[in-house]
Amino acid sequence: MFAKCMRRLGKDWFLLGMACAVALATLFPNVGGSGGVLHADVLANVGMGLVFLFHGVGLSPQSLRLGVSNWRLHLTVQTMTYAAFPLLWLILNPLVGRYLPGDLRLGFLYLCALPSTISSSVAMTAIAKGNVPGAIFDASFSSLLGIFLTPLIVSIGYATSGGQGLSLTDAMLDIAVLLLLPFILGQILRLFAGEWFLRHRVFVNNFDKLVILMLVFTAFCNSVKGGLWTNYGIGTLLVTTLGSATMLLIVLFASTFLVRRLGFSKEDEIAAVFCGSKKTLASGVPMAGLIFGANPALGVILLPIMFYHPIQIFVCSVLADRYARRLRNEQGAAAVPATPGSSVSQEPAGA
Repeated sequence: MFAKCMRRLGKDWFLLGMACAVALATLFPNVGGSGGVLHADVLANVGMGLVFLFHGVGLSPQSLRLGVSNWRLHLTVQTMTYAAFPLLWLILNPLVGRYLPGDLRLGFLYLCALPSTISSSVAMTAIAKGNVPGAIFDASFSSLLGIFLTPLIVSIGYATSGGQGLSLTDAMLDIAVLLLLPFILGQILRLFAGEWFLRHRVFVNNFDKLVILMLVFTAFCNSVKGGLWTNYGIGTLLVTTLGSATMLLIVLFASTFLVRRLGFSKEDEIAAVFCGSKKTLASGVPMAGLIFGANPALGVILLPIMFYHPIQIFVCSVLADRYARRLRNEQGAAAVPATPGSSVSQEPAGA
């Protein structure tokens, strides 16, 4: 199982691309920084507008309607995303926050405020044989809620931890213009270009990843120029890795415990666990630039979500395979006919 997941990660050139983007930003920070020769910040904003335009074209309203009625699932997922995660930060910050750099603490707060990711949540739910229409609805709805709730949560958490207040209204407006408006235009364009999108889905997915790499490159160029590697050491990376993994495992255990106590079906449990534990890198990087502005420590703020992303892929891949294998075993056991005198027929109920 471990080797299988490592092969899956190895085939994902995007993870290697993130490492290369950070390395290139370290070597050539003046190239991709604000005002650099590439004007990468402008290119990245244009790219993100196109990404969410394509997302709007690709998202089927029929898929959303199929999953809209399951209100218990939706309430659980959004509560995990926008209440349980921030609550976890409020609990952990007084305990360990004093040992972390201030910008890294802000990064973990930002991680906890982010919406769920669409593609990964839906893919893992499908692999695990869960409620795919419900996952599509919840992941998409989470992204729309994040336009308003993410800057609100960050602003409240930042203020309660002693930081200066953020420009909440401006951040929401900028995020809506950059992400929501192209998405709405994409839904309109879907009426005319829906078939084209289906034929070129691979290109669109790769374009999405390339834009995120451009955003990571730009953010780290500015952070390197601001002293990212001179002010922080390898210990910061190790702490970020440990903190991201710990938060993911806590939320996975908590969400699984909650949905089982609520009596969810196995299909709804799978959708709730995956959608409620995921955090988006695709929306997280551009939203960070809009919320925190030209903060020279933006690279440090982004570290938690950059580490959380590959960790959640690896851990949830293992979990999805376990769900799918358990379902196959249950179906196989149900297909075996009970015969007189066999151990199946003689085993008492409830054993």
